[in-house]
Amino acid sequence: MTIPDGGVPDLVPARMLNEFTYCPRLFFLEWVQARWEDNDDTAEGRYVHRKVDTPAGRAPLPEDGELTTARSVMLSSEELGIVAKVDVLEGRDGAVRPVDTKRGSPPDNPMRSWEPERVQVCAQGLLLREHGYRCDEGVLYFAESRERVVVPFDDMLVERTRALLADLRLAAASDSAPPPLVESPKCPRCSLVGICLPDETNALAGRQTLPLRRLMPRDPNDRPMYVTEPGAVVGRQGGRVEVKLRGEPVVSARLIDVSQVCVFGNVQVTTQLLRELFAREIPVLWFSTGGWFSGIAEGLPSKHVELRRRQVAVAAHGALPIARAMIEGKIRNSRTLLRRNARSPQDPAVEGLGELATAVRDSTTVATLLGQEGAAARTYFQAFPAMVRPELRLPGRPFTWNGRNRRPPLDAVNCLLSYAYALLVKDLVVCALAIGFDPYLGFYHRPRFGRPALALDLAEEFRPLIGDSLVLTLINNGEIGDDDFVVRAGGVALTQDGRRAVLRAYERRLDVEVRHPVFGYRLSYRRVLDVQARLLAAHVLGEVASYTAFVTR
Repeated sequence: MTIPDGGVPDLVPARMLNEFTYCPRLFFLEWVQARWEDNDDTAEGRYVHRKVDTPAGRAPLPEDGELTTARSVMLSSEELGIVAKVDVLEGRDGAVRPVDTKRGSPPDNPMRSWEPERVQVCAQGLLLREHGYRCDEGVLYFAESRERVVVPFDDMLVERTRALLADLRLAAASDSAPPPLVESPKCPRCSLVGICLPDETNALAGRQTLPLRRLMPRDPNDRPMYVTEPGAVVGRQGGRVEVKLRGEPVVSARLIDVSQVCVFGNVQVTTQLLRELFAREIPVLWFSTGGWFSGIAEGLPSKHVELRRRQVAVAAHGALPIARAMIEGKIRNSRTLLRRNARSPQDPAVEGLGELATAVRDSTTVATLLGQEGAAARTYFQAFPAMVRPELRLPGRPFTWNGRNRRPPLDAVNCLLSYAYALLVKDLVVCALAIGFDPYLGFYHRPRFGRPALALDLAEEFRPLIGDSLVLTLINNGEIGDDDFVVRAGGVALTQDGRRAVLRAYERRLDVEVRHPVFGYRLSYRRVLDVQARLLAAHVLGEVASYTAFVTR
């Protein structure tokens, strides 16, 4: 397929004309940026098309014979600039008409159809005319009610269809997606609502007022699979992921229930499973035995080239405002966690963190911001022991005001923090890749070989809310104790049971629902990570003026 100067392929699928008529932004996200999510409606649509997608019957040109009935007929026209697969083509009395299969029932309006449906079948009619057929009308067949609605191809509909085709090509040639529809009733049923974030984007861009509708889809049922047993082999058995140890099955899960496969230490993953996971866009993540995030494998990279292009430009010039927002969010969330959980008054630390969070807004260089973040970290971790039950005795050195230490961690608290942060970063790497970012090019953390700088950036505001909160819960609730650690040459590491306890608690933390401080609706931390990464993408693409960190109250 050749690409003209405008950057648009010569032939655009006629079904994309349907999407463009319904919502120009949906068309842009789905076709130009190749972004897709399923929902019940799209799955049902595929199901009702299962028969008409199978070619059958003869479809001779008018000069070659009479056409009676044919299924799945492919047509294209360079003059019109479209290509279409006609579900059913019916011939009668020297004329033909396309039959387009739709899910559901006809709407209760005078024309018993919606404009996007009429435009799509009209485009098919124009293709048939281009190939010499006489085509004066089309049919919409609604599978649920088994009703047929005739669509006459009058001059008004033909003119409208041609105008929309021209508008579609102009939109496709643009570097930026059209803005979201404002408070549209179309958005709640759209499969891409979680990618588009229409109300959120419009609110941050000043086109819509708060409070917002809760359009975010529910959390998916699939969850990460963690394999921590040394020597295990993870493979595929039919439609399931199967974990075996010394040839004996240990765990089995349906592929549709798995969102990631995370393997720790000496665990093997079969080629057969990798191919199936890549086909389903399920990443595989590798960790060292101690939890060091060391690699990720996925299928083909995102086609969202424009986002990566702008990411490079923003990282080179203009990243400081993003970094300021992220670090201010981190400091304010640290302050909130300390206020909620300290077992003794920590007024100086709380006051100091508040002052530093305010000062971050005026940072003029990354160096200044680094100094302010460092000062905030010292203040916060100096007060951190006040959030831990004083009677607890954990292995290794006592956790002191000196705060963080690692490689190896010298106390149990730092051991847990490092493990929790590694899990958080791996989830943000997955988010970044799914959206189309390069996870190694950040706006605050300097790029370094093998360092997922952007994921580390996104993690900053969530370290207190997810990582630190998780560690405090594990310790203070007695979910982890002396037997879950091992001390070697002064370094503290988790045992196999200890790692499993952290993994269970981490997944439980991600499922906790919280009220979004800007948009007002409730959603899980699992979904919050995705929303924040997408709002960052919206800012990088120029859809919203600034990045807004997630800050709890």
